[in-house]
Amino acid sequence: MLHQLRQDHANMARMLHVLQLKQKTLASGERPNFQLVREVVDYILDYQDGFTRPLEKVCTERLKELDPSSVEVTERLAKDYRALKAKLKRLSGDLDMILMDSVVPMDRFADDLKAYVDSHRAYLRDERELLFPLIREHFDDQDLQRLAEALPDGTTEKLERLQEAYPELYAELRDAPEPVT
Repeated sequence: MLHQLRQDHANMARMLHVLQLKQKTLASGERPNFQLVREVVDYILDYQDGFTRPLEKVCTERLKELDPSSVEVTERLAKDYRALKAKLKRLSGDLDMILMDSVVPMDRFADDLKAYVDSHRAYLRDERELLFPLIREHFDDQDLQRLAEALPDGTTEKLERLQEAYPELYAELRDAPEPVT
């Protein structure tokens, strides 16, 4: 189960890398492929609903029973997650405006995109450094099985579907460097 979580983190890190490349393009004064940015943002929004929320729910409830001192960590991660999702929703709305050729200040959008990528990377790091050790320490095989059942199939299958639906995005993901975890 922890291997699956690490793999999902690696895949998300690749998505963030693609967003970072598009943000750098935008910051340099060029126009990135906003449709590609839209696809990445949509993927992450779906991922957050389908993966992050169930992970948070199962882990928070079970860790609270097993180790009441973990509440501080899980509540902080939950708060950070909500802030992260709000940033992404705002970016999504701005992307809608951009794709409809509405006026959106590109410097603000570039700054917001950078702030989002940085925040999401920090969130992944905190999960890896704070949550995963708690899972490893406290969860037995039954807990890991419950966690596995609460989560959707891994992002590997979703990435394969992305390859078919969005070949340009998949090429960017394939060429993104392997994240350090």
